[in-house]
Amino acid sequence: MAENIIVLGGDGFCGWPTSLYLSRAGYDVTIVDNLSRRKIDVELECDSLTPIRPLSKRIQAWRDLTGRNIDYACLDLAEHYHRILSLIRELRPRAIIHFAEQRAAPYSMKSSYHKRYTVSNNLNATHNILAAIVESGVDTHLVHLGTTGVYGYGTAGMTIPEGYLTVKVEVDGREQELEILYPANPGSVYHMTKTQDALAFYFYNKNDQVRITDLHQGIVWGTNTEDTSLDEALINRFDYDGDYGTVLNRFLMQSAIGHPLTVHGTGGQKRAFIHIQDTVECIRLAVETPPAREERVKIFNQVTETHTVRDLARKVARMTDTPIRYYENPRNEDSENTLSIRNEKFLELGLNPITLNKGLMNEVYTVARRYSHRCDRDNIVCTSTWRPDMQPDLHGKYEERPGEIPEEDASSEKPSEIEPG
Repeated sequence: MAENIIVLGGDGFCGWPTSLYLSRAGYDVTIVDNLSRRKIDVELECDSLTPIRPLSKRIQAWRDLTGRNIDYACLDLAEHYHRILSLIRELRPRAIIHFAEQRAAPYSMKSSYHKRYTVSNNLNATHNILAAIVESGVDTHLVHLGTTGVYGYGTAGMTIPEGYLTVKVEVDGREQELEILYPANPGSVYHMTKTQDALAFYFYNKNDQVRITDLHQGIVWGTNTEDTSLDEALINRFDYDGDYGTVLNRFLMQSAIGHPLTVHGTGGQKRAFIHIQDTVECIRLAVETPPAREERVKIFNQVTETHTVRDLARKVARMTDTPIRYYENPRNEDSENTLSIRNEKFLELGLNPITLNKGLMNEVYTVARRYSHRCDRDNIVCTSTWRPDMQPDLHGKYEERPGEIPEEDASSEKPSEIEPG
């Protein structure tokens, strides 16, 4: 008999391909989603670049193609506590995958309403699922998709470990070593909720022995996985707008329609990245290697490489002959930073990372070209700012053309600062 898995937020950018991947792996998957991301499309007046089908049509297409069924429960995890409690008791799942949070930093900073919504939705959703696991009495494993943004986006001056930091303290004149959660340094209201998730996990793990894995994921690029590529009815969403679009996907879409690549500030912000196919594989690996009942929260850095925004823009500019346009940075962050981060845990479990290459970027570019007629150019430039005294830059400051890229950047690739241990 197949084991049950509940995927919270299973209609979303990461949740949908994960649901298919786990279903193909033989699990009986139940998606829980209130379709809030689709409703935000209506609010922002910006649809996915790819034409995503209604969830029931997606599920039917998967059943027709594979013979595998995926169940669906429409409920709001932040509000419908007793319904998720009943579902856990009914299914007694091997694992619960938690994607059910508002995931965009710019959206979380748009206004007081958006800040309050993000806090209410994300914290209530996480706490409700933890409380429901305890009340249900089911010994399940919660796998949460977090973010490397909990570590902060400044220069740490050290290689960032996987969740826990070893520190030395002096006690009665003697030096002792302790392991603590890496100090939180959120850069937006969204990131703040993720740091508070970590505290909730710490408490429920310590107090109730809830088995938890927290995945600190980098910025996701790519659109489709092997499963979502099987049929257009399964296609994954492609966000390109200033609130929800991820940086590399935005660059590739912008180049596909002839829009200058939008770089904020100097572009010297260094970030960690992962391909969407690796995301779903990491989720499977986490599900199949749960912590023991009394083991502390497992924390993985779900990343495969690091790049500066400027280097990515120049790579795409050279590949597609598209100029780069530099805008005032709407975020309150360091203009330049270094980033070195460890990721050995997934490598030890067998992850074979998909790193940035021209072929895969061409695949995303081709998807963007195919659906370029669905792009609303008015939604490309980011208009959400981190403080009320910041004004959105709608026009940019200056452009850099592919032929103007410094020779050292055009001829060499900088090594990624990932330390596997």
